[in-house]
Amino acid sequence: MDTAEVAEILEEIGALLEIKGENPFKCRAYYNGARIVSTLSEDLKTLVDENRLGEIKGLGKALQEKLQTLVLEGRLDYYESLKASIPHGVIQMMQVPGMGPKKVGQIYRELAIADIETLESACRDHKLAALKGFGKKTEDKILQGIEQLRRYKNLHLYGDVIELAGELVDQLRAHPQVSRISLAGSLRRKKEVVKDIDLIASSNQPETVMKDFVSLQLIETVTNHGVTKSSVILEGGIQCDLRVVNDEQFPYALHHFTGSKEHNVVMRQRAIERGMKLSEWGLFQRDEKGALVRCNDEKELFDQLDLDEISPELRENLGEIEVADRESAETLPRLLEWTDLQGTFHNHTTASDGRNSLAEMAEAAASMGLSYLGISDHSKSSFQANGLSEEQLLQQIREIHDYNNKQDAIYIFSGVECDILKDGSLDYEDDILRQLDYVIGSVHNSFSLAENEMTRRIIKAIENPYITMLGHMTGRILLRREAYQVNVSKIIDAAAETGTWIELNASPQRMDLDWRWWKKARDSGVKCAITPDAHRREQLGYIRFGAEIARKGWLRKQDVINTLSLDKIKKELRKKSAAA
Repeated sequence: MDTAEVAEILEEIGALLEIKGENPFKCRAYYNGARIVSTLSEDLKTLVDENRLGEIKGLGKALQEKLQTLVLEGRLDYYESLKASIPHGVIQMMQVPGMGPKKVGQIYRELAIADIETLESACRDHKLAALKGFGKKTEDKILQGIEQLRRYKNLHLYGDVIELAGELVDQLRAHPQVSRISLAGSLRRKKEVVKDIDLIASSNQPETVMKDFVSLQLIETVTNHGVTKSSVILEGGIQCDLRVVNDEQFPYALHHFTGSKEHNVVMRQRAIERGMKLSEWGLFQRDEKGALVRCNDEKELFDQLDLDEISPELRENLGEIEVADRESAETLPRLLEWTDLQGTFHNHTTASDGRNSLAEMAEAAASMGLSYLGISDHSKSSFQANGLSEEQLLQQIREIHDYNNKQDAIYIFSGVECDILKDGSLDYEDDILRQLDYVIGSVHNSFSLAENEMTRRIIKAIENPYITMLGHMTGRILLRREAYQVNVSKIIDAAAETGTWIELNASPQRMDLDWRWWKKARDSGVKCAITPDAHRREQLGYIRFGAEIARKGWLRKQDVINTLSLDKIKKELRKKSAAA
C-alpha cells in the first residue's frame, strides 16, 4: 500500500471515530497522522523497512504499529472492523456537501438516521432543528446539498475520465478490423464535466469489433450489445457508448456525435441554405437523386459548407461558425498548444499542505521540460492547510534563492498563495509581499457574502500592486461546491485596469476561471496564467488539462503569460509593482 493510500485510510479512520463520537483527541491523532504521512519527504515503505517510523515527530507508538501493518500487509483489522460498525448509508451521508463527520455523527447518534433518504425526510419534517447547533437554515442547506448530490450523481470530471477514454481508444485502434477511431461527444469538446464517453469507429466488420469491445477488461457491465452500437459501464461507474459505421460515413458521424447539439443545428441549417442536407449519415444533395457529397474527413465537410475547419473545443455555437465563415472579416484563432507552456505557477510543497519537497517539485517540473516553476504555499490564515507564518515564508524565500544559486536545470520563483480576507485586505503586509517574485491572491473563506460584497472584496485585493494574479476566481469545486456569488465581468475589467493576471486553475476539480469567460478576458487584455495548483509532483501534469480548457476559451499562445521564456517572464513579473 503506497503513501497516499495509507494517508487516505488514516483520514477515514479519523472521520469514522468522529461519527461514533469518540474522544476528539483520538480523532485528531489520526487526522494529524494523515497529514504527517501525506507530507513525508521520504518514502513511507523505506521508513518502515528501516524501522525509522519512530523518528517522525507526531507519530505515537500505536499509530506507528498501524502504519507498519498497512504498508506491509495492505490492510488493517482495526480499520475494517471500525468501518463495519457503521452503516454504509451513514458513511454515504458525508457525500452531501456541507455534511462533515461531526454533523453526520450527531444526526446518526441522536436521531438514528442512517441514510440520505431518511435524512431528507427528517429535514423536510424539521426534525433536525431540535438538535444542538442545528436550525432551519442548516436543514435548508442539507436539502440543497442532497439536491446537488443527485444532480451530479452521473457526472464525471474530465480529468478523471480522459486517461481511461484514451486507453480505450488505443485498444480499439490496435484492433485489426478498425479503420478509424476517435473520441466524440463532450469529452472530445473538452468539457470540464462529462456524463459519459462517446466513441466513433469505422469498420467493414462491425459485429466482430463489437464482440471484442464488450469483452475488454476495462468493462464491468454490458448494458446493450448491438451490431452498430453498444453501451457498457466501465471501471469507476462511467458509461461508454461505441458506435461503428462504415468508413465512408465516419466523418459525418464523428462530426454529428461530437456536437454540440446547438452547433449541429446551425450546421444543418447552413447545409440547407446551400442546397444540401447534413446528418450523421452524410452530407447529401437536396435534389431527386440525393447524392452523397463525399468528404474524407471533417475538414472537407467544413469546406463544403464554406467554413474553415473548427476545432472540436470551439463547437458550442458561441460564434465559431460566424468567425469560420469564409466571408467573415475575422478568422478562427490559432489555439494554444500545451507544449507552448514554458513554466507554471501555483504549486505547493511540504512547507504547507503539499506532499513533495521544493526540490522534488523542481526536479519533476524540469523532467517535463519546463524552464521555470513558481512555488506558492498557503499563507498564515489558511491554518487548515498549514499556512506559513511570516518567518516561515521569509525562510522559504532564502531556500529558493539558495536552490537557484546551486543549480541551473530549472529556475524557481518565490511566491505565496495569499488569502484575500473578508474585507479585501491581504494576509501579509506589503513589506513581506514585496520580497516575493509573485503573489497569488485567493479567497479561501467567507464564501456566503452577497455578490456585491464578494466583488468589492476581490477588486480591493487585486488593486494591491503586489498581487500578481487572482487565483481560482469563483471558488467552485466541480461536482462538490457551487461557485460563490461574484460579478466575474467586473473583476475581469478590474484585472485589465490593474494589470493583474487571472489564473486558469487546471486542477480537474476547479477549472477556474470557467472557459466561458476567457474570450472576454482575452479581448479585455487580461493575461491568463495556466497553473496546476499542484499538491504533489504528479499533479504538475494538470497544466495539460489547463491548456485544453484554454483552447476551449479561444485562447492563443500570446494570451497565456506562461508561454513566455524565462527572461521575458522575469520582466513581466515586475511590471505591476513597478508601475505602482
